[in-house]
Amino acid sequence: MDALISQLQRQFRDHTISLYQQGFLDDQFTELKKLQDDGSPDFVAEVLSLFFEDCVKLISNMARALDQTTGAVDFSTVGASVHQLKGSSSSVGAKRVKALCVSFKDFCEAQNFEGCVRCLQQVDIEYKTLKSKLQDLFNLEKQIIQAGGIVPQVDIN
Repeated sequence: MDALISQLQRQFRDHTISLYQQGFLDDQFTELKKLQDDGSPDFVAEVLSLFFEDCVKLISNMARALDQTTGAVDFSTVGASVHQLKGSSSSVGAKRVKALCVSFKDFCEAQNFEGCVRCLQQVDIEYKTLKSKLQDLFNLEKQIIQAGGIVPQVDIN
């Protein structure tokens, strides 16, 4: 059993470090993790669940606003949704999503339809990739706890 726990803890550390090294997460995620304690063991998962729900809504709003079949593209609506997504991605440490939002906002301000569509597609892919990778991390946490182990603190710096 100890060997299993050690293996899971090693996988958890490696996966966490890779998320930072690959640019999926930044220090804000570390700060968010610090807010989690025994009184709220699912705090980070709950915050990220809300973030991902917001992503779905905002991406849908942006897609509707960029739909040319309805007439003129509503760049102000797209820009407002991008701004909101940038803020929420920044607050949870979703580094790649935030970086894409910076470019996306520039395309909105320039009213560059093709650039906006490309960014929308990239944001959709990035948030789904991050969601999957974080789900893997949370599953590792659960496996460690179920095996009787302690989830290791991972020092990124």
